[in-house]
This record gives sequence, structure tokens and C-alpha cells, in this order.
Amino acid sequence: MLSLFRVIKFALLDIGRNLSLAFMTVLILVLMMLSVNALLVVRYLTKQSIAYVKDQIDVSVYFDPEVKEEKINEVKTYITAFPEVTNIQYIDRDAVLKDFKEKHADNKEILSSIDELGVNPLGPTMIIKTREPSDYQKIIQALSVPEYDSVIQSKTFADTEAAIKKIDTITNRVEQLSFVLTVLFALIAFLVIFNTIRVAIFTQRMEISIKKLVGATNWFIRGPYVIEALLFSTLAVASTYVLVYFASKFLDTYLVVIFGAKSSLLGYFQSNILML
Repeated sequence: MLSLFRVIKFALLDIGRNLSLAFMTVLILVLMMLSVNALLVVRYLTKQSIAYVKDQIDVSVYFDPEVKEEKINEVKTYITAFPEVTNIQYIDRDAVLKDFKEKHADNKEILSSIDELGVNPLGPTMIIKTREPSDYQKIIQALSVPEYDSVIQSKTFADTEAAIKKIDTITNRVEQLSFVLTVLFALIAFLVIFNTIRVAIFTQRMEISIKKLVGATNWFIRGPYVIEALLFSTLAVASTYVLVYFASKFLDTYLVVIFGAKSSLLGYFQSNILML
């Protein structure tokens, strides 16, 4: 135990004598790890973008104003039976009219035309969400049957499949690039620490010779350099973690506005802390 403390003492003394070299070594390691984490941020953002775009997609089914409640329930039951459907939102005629007026509040001509009619010209609406964007076409085809032609006026679906595929392609490329750069930076980090230790050994070659002459063991000679490598790595990881932590907290305030409360870059890094 005493030998270990002496090894640690010599390691700290060596770092103190080469403080600028130690600082540059830690700084290079931190910059490399930050570069990898920057790629992880891009990967996280692309995944969040895909989830956000998918969440915005739905099929809107517009019913005839005179449709009966029983027929609407029949359609709802029919669509609910599809395993691809995750949620169905029904909006009655009054709510549809209210929403329409709010959207066109600045257009007095449209509002006056609605008032002149004296009745609500809009029918109820059903908003359908599925698991995947590719499922929407199946739902539209399922609703395009003769028995529902008289009750359904129209169906709208914003096809963003192409946009999702592009984002997905970018995500896959970023993941591949992240893996390659992570391996590359790990190799560079090893070489940086290795060369730093070699320089330290070269500058202390006379001291090492004297230690050997007085009977010092190989562990006592090599130990301080092993401790130095561990200290450099620990300091670099700790510094990177602190920087990533505060940067993530700062970015989260903006990401919540874009992607919603479920988005948490800090949570992503904490759940993947080994990636640091």
C-alpha cells in the first residue's frame, strides 16, 4: 500500500513538472470526445425530427353534414378494428364550425357568408392516426368503399413519406459516421496518451536509470506513467461530462419548444452515458 502511495506521489510530481504538456493532452482528449458527442447530438436530432414528422401525419375524414350518429359510430368501429390504427379523434359539427371561424377570423367575407346561411354547412370530422406513415394508404382504401360514399364527403392525407425516408437516410449515415469517427478518435486518444507518456519517459531517462541502479522494481518505475494515463483519461471524461451536461440543459430549453416536453437531450446523454 505504501508503494502504491509513493507511485501516485511520483505521478503527481511528474504532472506538476510537465503541467503544460498535461493540460494539452487533456484538452486534446476533451476536444475529441466533444466531437463524438456533437455527432450524437445530430443523431438524436434526426431521430426526433422523424418522430415529430410522423406525429404530424394523420387522415382527416370529413362527413356529410346530414350524416347520422349511428353511421359515424359504424365507421369508427370499422376503422378501430384495423391493428395499424393507434388513435381516432372525433370532432362534432359545432366544434368544426368553431375551429373554422377561428382559423378565418381575419376574413370577414367568409364569416359573413357562414352567418347568411343561417345553418352550419360543415359536417363532423374524424382524425385517424396510425403506427407508421405507410399505413395511411391502407386506411384510405378501406374507407373508399361504396357503403360509405354517401356519408363521407372527402378524405385528406398529407403524404410525407418521402421526407421521412430522407431524414431516415441521413440518420443511418450519421450513425455510420459516428461509429467510424468514434473508433478513429479512440485510436487517436490512445496515441496521444501513449506519446505523452513516451515524452515523459524520455525527459526522465536519467532518473529512471538512477532508480534502476538503486534497485527499484519495474512496477515502481512504470507505475507513475500508468497513473498519469489514468488521470489524463479521467480528467478528460469528467470535463467532457460537465460540458455536455450544461450544453444539453441549455439546448433543451430550445428543443422543448420544437419537439415538445418529451424531448430531452440531457436525458438522452444520461441514458447513454457510456458513449461519453
